[in-house]
Amino acid sequence: MDNENQPKSLGRRTIIKLLTVGAAVYAPFVWTRSKTSPKRQIVIRDSGGLLSRLYKEVFYEPFKQKTGIEVIGVASDPEPTTQIQTMVETERYLWDITNLNHRSVLFLTTGKHIYLEEHRLGSDPIVSKIAPQFISPYGVGTNVYTTVLAYRTDIFRKRQPQTWEDFWNINTFPGRRSLRKLPFETTEIALMASGMSPDKIYPCNLNQAFLSLDKIKPHINVWWTRGAQSEHLLNSGEVDLIPVFISKAQLAIDAGLPLAFSWNQHLYGYENWTILKGTPNVNACREFIKFTSDPKRQALLATHAIGPTHPDAFNYIDPKRTKLLQTYPDNLKKGLFINASYWLETQRAAIERFNQWVID
Repeated sequence: MDNENQPKSLGRRTIIKLLTVGAAVYAPFVWTRSKTSPKRQIVIRDSGGLLSRLYKEVFYEPFKQKTGIEVIGVASDPEPTTQIQTMVETERYLWDITNLNHRSVLFLTTGKHIYLEEHRLGSDPIVSKIAPQFISPYGVGTNVYTTVLAYRTDIFRKRQPQTWEDFWNINTFPGRRSLRKLPFETTEIALMASGMSPDKIYPCNLNQAFLSLDKIKPHINVWWTRGAQSEHLLNSGEVDLIPVFISKAQLAIDAGLPLAFSWNQHLYGYENWTILKGTPNVNACREFIKFTSDPKRQALLATHAIGPTHPDAFNYIDPKRTKLLQTYPDNLKKGLFINASYWLETQRAAIERFNQWVID
């Protein structure tokens, strides 16, 4: 049944207003799905910026060339769980697949209402070999992301910040600072900055975290919300210290900018391909996920410090480059895996408290 053609109480204009305004698309016009859109087409939500450009080159266009199925990439704000719930509940699918972190996947598949399709690819010969910690019934891990402390080497010549305590130390490491304007990861960073050991972070002591944040708040020059914004802050030199996705930092370093980063106390999670529950294009979505899980294809992202989830991908990556990846064993040992179960239980209260704290 073509769910798109069923009359619903909410029209497309209403739904679009609920979604991110001004989403970037890979077409020379603002795209919205039409009832007359061809069936050989899927729409994929991603996070924008560098990742969108890489996905288009490595995944979207090659998949179309192989299968004839057109892929339209649409960027949106982070954590688009509300938009996904709206689409599924109204059966108005502006996206078919979303690229979501493991925290959002758990949020959308726990409780009475399930908003994602089971991928049912566990027996696929390629997908089944993805590392078990990076796959679930509703999500297939496509890359591992890491937040690291990045800093300008032209500012910190003699002594470099290596930990979140150093980031908080404005006397030893003076400079312009930026933090992410979300409680996720910022909370864990604040706790480690207060001296808490990474193995004691969960469950997070929010009172302690906000006391720590109170100390650094007056010294934050810019709050960033999207990966593309943090990328701009690095490239423009507007800040000297920033917690940032490693792919953004490595891209700037490869471009010759005076930057470096520390692996100490990095926070890592993983991005998933997920299928919206009820989309009429579910079979094409599964074909896309199988295509992108190929280790040779995942290896193509390694030059941009994007860690693969398929262990065989390391067979196709320059050994010198593997040491710069999140899933390199020595690097994983220095990091903190983001606890999605904790955030599932506390994210609503934490978001409300954090947003109020930002404006107070």
